Amino acid sequence: MTTPTRRSLREEKMSFAAVEPHATAAKVLTRMRPGQMLGDALLWVAAVAGAVCILLVVLAFTAQITLIMFRTGSMSPTIPAGSVAVVQRVPASEVQVGDVVTVDREGELPVTHRVTTIAPGAGTQERIITMRGDANAAGDPFPYTVSSVRKVLFSVPGIALVIAGMGDPIVLGTLTVAATSLVVWAFWPRGQRRSGRHLDGNGP
Repeated sequence: MTTPTRRSLREEKMSFAAVEPHATAAKVLTRMRPGQMLGDALLWVAAVAGAVCILLVVLAFTAQITLIMFRTGSMSPTIPAGSVAVVQRVPASEVQVGDVVTVDREGELPVTHRVTTIAPGAGTQERIITMRGDANAAGDPFPYTVSSVRKVLFSVPGIALVIAGMGDPIVLGTLTVAATSLVVWAFWPRGQRRSGRHLDGNGP
């Protein structure tokens, strides 16, 4: 029998160290099943969506930034129907001709059009503005006396139905159940499940 030399032992150890990480990585990749990869991807999507929701809540309270949906095409083609706009409440004194703003009307739906003229109001913070939709041939039938408005910062077309659907109780309930199930599945102790399979003789 050949006695291993110190050099051969060192070379064998180096070869094992070089191969082992690759073997381990291949073993890990083999163990990652499509269901687990899909679950991880869904967790990332849920995390991003949660972060966006938290950011919107923070902006609503700190910077008075909210969302509005466009159900009509009066601002087309600039803001077509079905768009969602990000708006920020600003003093009327900061409004300029050409701005697209939302005016809240008591007892009526808000109106979002482009400012065409601005005149001083009765108070220092008041302004009398006239507006017109980009798709309308004529301006709004009467001026608006405002002390503040919600100025459109930017808009995203085609997502109003998605945002509106999120407010449906059935959709919210379904998303809540799905998110809860996903979190439970993600944090369920997989080691115990594997041990159980080994004990039953069903696992590798």
